[in-house]
Amino acid sequence: MTGSRATGPVLALVLARDEESTIAETVRALSTVAGVGEIVVVDDGSTDGTAQAARAAGARVLRSRRNRGKGGAMEGALDRAGPADVYLFVDGDIGASAAGVEPVLSAVVAGTADLAVGVPPAPVGGGFGLVRRTAAAAVRRLSGFAPRAPLSGQRAVTGECLWACRPLARGFGVETAMVADAARMGFRVVEIPVDVEIRGTGRTPSGFRHRALQGLDIAAAVVPRLLRVR
Repeated sequence: MTGSRATGPVLALVLARDEESTIAETVRALSTVAGVGEIVVVDDGSTDGTAQAARAAGARVLRSRRNRGKGGAMEGALDRAGPADVYLFVDGDIGASAAGVEPVLSAVVAGTADLAVGVPPAPVGGGFGLVRRTAAAAVRRLSGFAPRAPLSGQRAVTGECLWACRPLARGFGVETAMVADAARMGFRVVEIPVDVEIRGTGRTPSGFRHRALQGLDIAAAVVPRLLRVR
């Protein structure tokens, strides 16, 4: 939609909750990515030492006292973090592999995409893919764009595109809704393979619970949008 090269600052926002064991590695890896300016860790009500570990690694920390959910944490952080021409979103649990997000950032900085979503390798110990397929079908219905990784948290986006997608959807519906909204409004959305390590939630009770919550959040985000386009 814009087609211009982004020449201003890049702000990396790292979404984290109880990621004390991985957040420092994630921050340090991001600091090696070409083009990244400031790194801000968005601590969504962690009960461990996530915030302290992030600061020790060199990040600025925006911390919520209570868990607001992923979309709520992202939305709340945007005005507090300050403006940027390009935003890079990364999940706090991908550790040293965070350096692998560079291709999505390069695509947006170069002006070839307004929203670039990282397609990670299949996670070890993943589920059945039902939530991902459902989310992809919803995006296709809403916008005509057929994504492979609508749930990916590793993405870069221009400030113009991101602000057009606000307010962001709540909870785990934020990524799916952002892709659908950006594509529907005519922004250039691309998917790019990235070499990052995603932890699968597994076929365990906690894994099924996570995917159920994820599915509910996605439904809450896409159903009102589907009703509006009818």
